[in-house]
Amino acid sequence: MKIRMSLVFLFMINIAFAAQASDLAKEKRWADQIVDFLIDGEAEWFNLSSHKVLAIYTEPTIDEVKGAVIVIHGSGVHPNWQEVVQPLRTQLPEKGWATLAIQMPVLDNDADYNDYAPLFDEVAPRIDAAIKNLQNKGFKNINIVAHSLGSAMSAYYLSNHKSTVIKRFVAVGMPGPRVDERMNTLKALQKINIPVLDLYGEKDLDSILESSKQREDAASPNKKYSQKQVAGADHFFVGKDDELVSLVTNWLNKN
Repeated sequence: MKIRMSLVFLFMINIAFAAQASDLAKEKRWADQIVDFLIDGEAEWFNLSSHKVLAIYTEPTIDEVKGAVIVIHGSGVHPNWQEVVQPLRTQLPEKGWATLAIQMPVLDNDADYNDYAPLFDEVAPRIDAAIKNLQNKGFKNINIVAHSLGSAMSAYYLSNHKSTVIKRFVAVGMPGPRVDERMNTLKALQKINIPVLDLYGEKDLDSILESSKQREDAASPNKKYSQKQVAGADHFFVGKDDELVSLVTNWLNKN
């Protein structure tokens, strides 16, 4: 009887752990699709404790190299996603910025946004690996540009790593507060003291539009924080790729 109960207990723990971990099978499917059809950039792999994580490195295409940008995608997608992520990772190098787009933890397609809260605990090893990768390439000016859930994950990371080497942070379509502290961008913004650009669209998601003033107020201790609404842009900046890249580039250069 004790053995049976122990097995049941272990089974329940395994189920709970699986529900709180990235869908590695989905990550592999994304990676297989990306690597086979990758045109711009080179696939690289980070060896974490239990699995490999895909990243795509793209070198600057001009002589005046300004630094590097870690590009972080939103919920459920991958580091070559055609909206926001791919334009940034392929066009920033044309402006002198190397990019390293990394695969973040994902869940299945039916997952709700709030279901991602436990996966925030998996964020730090991936960003740390990206930083180390870029440092090994000789970069010292390292920044983060992240979209949607990725911006919340990045804010969580930065708020808990105040001694990070990350120089600047661009949050595109940053979500507002959530019940889970890990996902609460307002709490995170209160702790971040590096330059931050909070960039969102005029036609963005309601939750992002409605929380814009809250985000601005939360970040008020940081004099290097700025917020910009982009006229006509939706959450995915459809038809606004060039404007998005230009805004990000100009802000990175200025700061």
